Amino acid sequence: MIPADYLYILIGMGIVTYVPRWLPLVFLSRLQLPGWFEEWLDLIPAAILSALILPILITTGEPRHLDLMRPELLVALPTFLFAVKTRSLAGTVVVGMFLFWLAGKIL
Repeated sequence: MIPADYLYILIGMGIVTYVPRWLPLVFLSRLQLPGWFEEWLDLIPAAILSALILPILITTGEPRHLDLMRPELLVALPTFLFAVKTRSLAGTVVVGMFLFWLAGKIL
């Protein structure tokens, strides 16, 4: 490719990244959304994070199969309980790292 093609690709990637973020912001910022809809939107980040993390915690191998005794899952459960109880991000990270280290020593 010639250097101008790289510039066009870069500009195109910027547009397809920026426009989907900008359009909802512009159009929805003028509207008063129902309370139930705002509450539903607040749950999307947690749902996406759960969808990304859960398969790693409970499956292993290739092809993937269920394994409920993975050290990652055994560490995630008490870490999650600590996070729910304390609502401390820094504390949760420290507890999770400590438990993961401890699981590596014990298991």
